[in-house]
Amino acid sequence: MRVGEQIEWMKLIPALLLGGMLAVSGWAEDTKPEPYSAELVKRAEAGDAKAQCDLGYSYLNGAGVTKDYKEAVKWYTKSADQGNAEAQVSLGLCYSFGTGVAKDEKEAVKWCMKSVIKGNAKAQCFLGTCYHLGIGVTKNEKEAVKWWRKSAKQGFEPAKKTLEYLKSK
Repeated sequence: MRVGEQIEWMKLIPALLLGGMLAVSGWAEDTKPEPYSAELVKRAEAGDAKAQCDLGYSYLNGAGVTKDYKEAVKWYTKSADQGNAEAQVSLGLCYSFGTGVAKDEKEAVKWCMKSVIKGNAKAQCFLGTCYHLGIGVTKNEKEAVKWWRKSAKQGFEPAKKTLEYLKSK
């Protein structure tokens, strides 16, 4: 591979990390969503924000139920509107990729910021990637690194790996 090709591939690292974050929907390794069940649906319908977020995860990933991105966004939105930080970052990721909703980078950053305010490490990493790639914000490498550091300080692996990669350049 030529040097120019290598540089182009290296630019993709943060985007791939962002994609990986969407795949796990912003969940920490030590926090597993409750599996899909009739009881989970009942609690979500009754307004339980955690249950709504877990139901969103189920629909996004097809965990115990048929994948339905629009249904995932519906439940993430209900939970995020109640202030659930995990749902807020997950909803932001959905907006950033147009998963179950029209792609809207400014809306993605809006939801991400709501979660960042609560100190959510996944949202901090996502915000760093937004600054790195110019997703909904003006590209700013210093801001990107600042948010990746905050996330890494909390132990979030994708942020740690991004910083390790940057050090190796």
